Amino acid sequence: MAAGSATPSVTGTAAGSWLVRGKDGRLTAYARCEGGLLRWTEHRPGGPDWSAPVFFPVGDLTDLTVAQGADAYVHFLGRRERRAGGTAQVDLVHAVQYQTGRPLTEWRSLGNPHAEPDRAALLGPPAAAVDAGGDVHVFARNAGGGLMMRREGRGGRWEPWADLRGSDLRGRPAATAAGTGRVEVFAPAYGVTLTWGQPEPGATPGRSEDVRPGALPGSAAALETAPGRVTWFWTDPAGAGLVCRRPGAWPIPLPGSPADGAHALLRVSLDGRDCTVVAHRGATGTVLVGVCATEAEASGLWWADTGRPCAGDPALALDAGGRAVLAVLGPDGGLRVARQGGGPGLTFSEWVRIPS
Repeated sequence: MAAGSATPSVTGTAAGSWLVRGKDGRLTAYARCEGGLLRWTEHRPGGPDWSAPVFFPVGDLTDLTVAQGADAYVHFLGRRERRAGGTAQVDLVHAVQYQTGRPLTEWRSLGNPHAEPDRAALLGPPAAAVDAGGDVHVFARNAGGGLMMRREGRGGRWEPWADLRGSDLRGRPAATAAGTGRVEVFAPAYGVTLTWGQPEPGATPGRSEDVRPGALPGSAAALETAPGRVTWFWTDPAGAGLVCRRPGAWPIPLPGSPADGAHALLRVSLDGRDCTVVAHRGATGTVLVGVCATEAEASGLWWADTGRPCAGDPALALDAGGRAVLAVLGPDGGLRVARQGGGPGLTFSEWVRIPS
C-alpha cells in the first residue's frame, strides 16, 4: 500500500490455492477485499517476516479463484458483474502474476458464453486448473445448469467456449490438474456430483462417473496422492461429514465436523511417512486439522482443533524448508500463519499475525 493510504477491508478468502509458493521459494497469500485483492509476500524463503499487504484494484468482482501451474505462475479468475441502466453485465476476467512479489498483468475479459443479457447474468463463479503445459482451463456453470469451459491454447490464444453438458449444477465447480497433465472437474448437482476428465492431456474433458453422496457446493478439493492419481475430498450435505474418493473406487466416509466451506489439502512427510493433511473451518468456527497416511484414509484421520477462529477457508502450503504452513483470515480480516514445528507428528508453532 502507498504510504498513508488505508488498507481496503478484506471481504473473504479466494477459492482455490490462495496460499502459494513461488519459484524463489517464498510464500504468497491472497485475499478478496473491497475493490480488488490484497497480497502478502514472505520477505525471504522460509519466513518468518512478511510484507505489508499490497492492493491490486479490480472492480465489480463477485467471486475470485486462484490457481497455480507447475511453472509457478499464479492465475486469477474472477466473475465480474457491472450495472448499466439497471441491467447486469456479467463476464469472467483473468490476470497473471509471473514472479513472486511482482505486479499482476492487466485483467483481460474472457467474455460470457451467453449473448442474451438475462442468461448471461446467470453465469456462475469460475473454477480453474493449469495443466502441465501451462494452459489454463476455466470452468463455470451456465444459465441452464450445465458446465462450460474456456481454455487458453498454445501461444496464449483463448479457444471458444465449449459446452461440456451436464445439468442441475449447483455453485462453483472444482477443477484440478494432475502432474501428468490431465484435468479433472468435480461439480455438485442436486443429490449427486458430476465429474469430467480428460482421456489424455490436451483433450476436451468428457463425462466420467456420477458420484454419490453428492457434495456440499463449494466444499470439494483435490490432492494428487500418487503419480497421475487424484483424490477428491468433500462434505456430505446430508450427514455434514467428510468424504473422499479416487476415480474408480467407492467413496470413503471420514470423521470430521466441517462447516460450509472448502477443505485445504497438503501432502507432507511426517516421521518418514507420506501423510495427507486436511484443514477446514469447523462447525464452531475454528480451524480443525486432520492427518492420515496418504491413500490410507479408511484407517482414520487424527483431528486437532487449533482453537483459531477463521473467516472463510483456511489454506495449506509447504514452505522453502518443506514445513507445512497453515494460513487463515481472522474475523478481523487479518492474516495469520502457523508453521510446522519440530518433533514427531504434526505440530504448529504459535500463530503469527502478518502486518496489515
